[in-house]
Amino acid sequence: MRFCLLFVLWMCAVPAWAAHAYALWGQPRYPAGFAHFDYVNPAAPKGGELRLVSNSRASTFDKYNPFTIKGSAPAYLSELMFDTLLVGALDETATGYGLLAQDVDVAPDGLSATFRLRPEARFHNGKPVLAQDVKYSFDTLVGPHTSPAYKTLLIDVAGAEVLDERTLRYHFKKPNRELPLIVGGLPVFSRDWGAGKPFDQVVMDTPIGSGPYRIGPVRFGKDITYVRDPNYWARDLNVRRGTANFDRIQVKIYKDNTARLEALKAGEFDLMRFFSAADWARRVNGKRFATGELVKGEFPHKLPSGFQSYVLNTRRPLLQDRRVREALGLALDFEWMNRQLFYGAYQRVRGLFGNTACETHGLPSAPELALMEPWRDAIPPAAFGPMYEPPRTDDGHSLRANLRRAQALLQEAGWVVQGGVLRNAAGQALELEYLDSGEGSMRVVAPWIRNLEKLGITLRFRAVDFALYQQRLQKFDFDITSLAFQGTHNPGQEFADLFGSKAADTEDSGNFAGVKNPAVDAMIEAMVAAKTQAELLPACHALDRIIMHSHYLIPQWSASTHRMAYNAWRLARPAQVPPYAPGETWVIDTWWARDAQR
Repeated sequence: MRFCLLFVLWMCAVPAWAAHAYALWGQPRYPAGFAHFDYVNPAAPKGGELRLVSNSRASTFDKYNPFTIKGSAPAYLSELMFDTLLVGALDETATGYGLLAQDVDVAPDGLSATFRLRPEARFHNGKPVLAQDVKYSFDTLVGPHTSPAYKTLLIDVAGAEVLDERTLRYHFKKPNRELPLIVGGLPVFSRDWGAGKPFDQVVMDTPIGSGPYRIGPVRFGKDITYVRDPNYWARDLNVRRGTANFDRIQVKIYKDNTARLEALKAGEFDLMRFFSAADWARRVNGKRFATGELVKGEFPHKLPSGFQSYVLNTRRPLLQDRRVREALGLALDFEWMNRQLFYGAYQRVRGLFGNTACETHGLPSAPELALMEPWRDAIPPAAFGPMYEPPRTDDGHSLRANLRRAQALLQEAGWVVQGGVLRNAAGQALELEYLDSGEGSMRVVAPWIRNLEKLGITLRFRAVDFALYQQRLQKFDFDITSLAFQGTHNPGQEFADLFGSKAADTEDSGNFAGVKNPAVDAMIEAMVAAKTQAELLPACHALDRIIMHSHYLIPQWSASTHRMAYNAWRLARPAQVPPYAPGETWVIDTWWARDAQR
């Protein structure tokens, strides 16, 4: 009788117009029944090996569980081993297409999304992917043993309800157009993973996912190899056609950047992405490049520029005054650094939403002011004027003028130079520590340190091993550090983890700056509640203005291309470069081995 009732409820709940995809705004690019994504080669041969270097700063890994707080998991494990209900296309934003889910139905009131699972979906252990597994994955990710970022991201998800063996409904606390994409993008793993142990004790247990790869040979401290599952359940599905072409993906681990670069030149691996402009300009050369075996490729993209920044931890008393934070930023001479250190390779980051529709310019619009006005007392006055612009030293501007402005701000905040040292009324010197996980960035930070010395400020560079660095970040035990925040075309609840007041007091959250501001919370809530782009954009712009004029971050720089060196004798690629491909993920997903063509 209970089964019959569930069947009737399911028939009522999932109408005939349940869709193959869900688009946040407008219509999906690809219609129902499409053959494959445009940017793949559907006839790409399977076989061969891709050897690449780890993109992680961790020098090794000590767990196979990428979702728990402690420890470091191998690079790319989550992407290769866990499928999701929906998957995005690399030539489109804000849309998810059915992967584990056969279709998705979002209720007209926006308070639920129902997913119907594909009957052919299988975990690596051969068992079917069922609604109970999806619910188990969700319940685990919002449980006590995972990163608090999941709890923040999913705070408006009331729960997951199993309607029948292969039908699951997510319930939402309030309408939010982004939530179907968020829950549709969560990793799904088997209830059998860990054999019932508490999730924080699932450490070296081999993950039981449903993705195209499994863990193969492992040499701890040296490399891990992922092996393609020849029986991968979705290998002929339209959203997977032309992808997962390598039989083996070996991820090598090196202790530092110099070792990585020399190993590339020696032919130890096939692909390396470069984040150092100096390395790219001066050191990516040698015999294998001269013969054409290794090729330098710069691939343009339309990804958000993100907001790579020096993060100022306002939990520290010395950094709680906005004027002090602004003065620190005035001592950074990006234009000199770009000429002398970066070979003109970068553009300055100017806000949170660069290269997206949310990018902010000029004066606040009337809708922005309507959002900001109730919180005027909590918002820097400058935010009601023109959008923040980073200080410059070109086109009539100078470092000297910026330092004079910094001196005035510091004096206004009660700091004066005594004997060459900047001190406050209590005689305390303005001494800060810059924390990093290696010595490599000292070359970039040194000019800033020298400029700060002219103001009487001491900034000490502290390099620690990555494990300690990670631990100190989790506990917010730092003054200043450098972080690369990934941008998004669809900002929403994740910004509560980055800047929300609750996250500021939550260990291991993404609120490294310690932002606790009711105006910021209100702007994030307005972003999340937006039902149209016309409602979203003013909220994004208002948040951008408040954060940037509060000087929690000192913006750094970004590049409009992916710089990758690759072995052209071993690797082949599709002709089309998808505009939203995140670097090496495009290679892993869609390239193939030349020896597989023979």
